[in-house]
Amino acid sequence: MLFKKEKITSYDEVTYRISGMRSTRDYEIISNGKVAEVAEYELNYSTDSRNLMRKVLCDNEMMIELLNVCGVMGWNGFEGKHPFGVKDGEMLSFRAVVNDGKIIKANGSENFPKNFNEFRKEINRILSENNSIL
Repeated sequence: MLFKKEKITSYDEVTYRISGMRSTRDYEIISNGKVAEVAEYELNYSTDSRNLMRKVLCDNEMMIELLNVCGVMGWNGFEGKHPFGVKDGEMLSFRAVVNDGKIIKANGSENFPKNFNEFRKEINRILSENNSIL
């Protein structure tokens, strides 16, 4: 019997945090009709503040396609343990609300879900190439 792979058809929000030794960044992707609001924040623990660094708009259908191409639906429950012998790295905390309320969660320590790095690169490209709405 063949199983049909579930696809993301809509999303409310996608958020992820990347924490390292020197910085912590939050990323938010919010569905707003036909557009997606994509934002990057820097957390400053010494001042207990969260500072907006970049915020752009992009096509919502393009974002849904990116979520599906990267296989985000399959990330739910991912717990990437820190690789043995790796002394440094980044930690990931990921959460998405898709398809009218389904929650996808993933975490990792220098061990991320399949295609996460490609997803992250594409979000950074979107933030760099689109017009800022700050």
